[in-house]
Amino acid sequence: MDKNQKINCTVNSCRYNDSEEKICTLSQITVEPIDECETCSPDESMCGSYEYLDEDEK
Repeated sequence: MDKNQKINCTVNSCRYNDSEEKICTLSQITVEPIDECETCSPDESMCGSYEYLDEDEK
């Protein structure tokens, strides 16, 4: 696997989103299937590393 992978992030509510650089600041992410979804389509997965950024923390 390429050790220089880049992960773009545009989920503004995620704690790890760098909106200025438009990248995810995590060193790695976990991608998990959506519950009860077996379509074998890419849109059935989501980032399991997501953490909500509370507006008070900004």
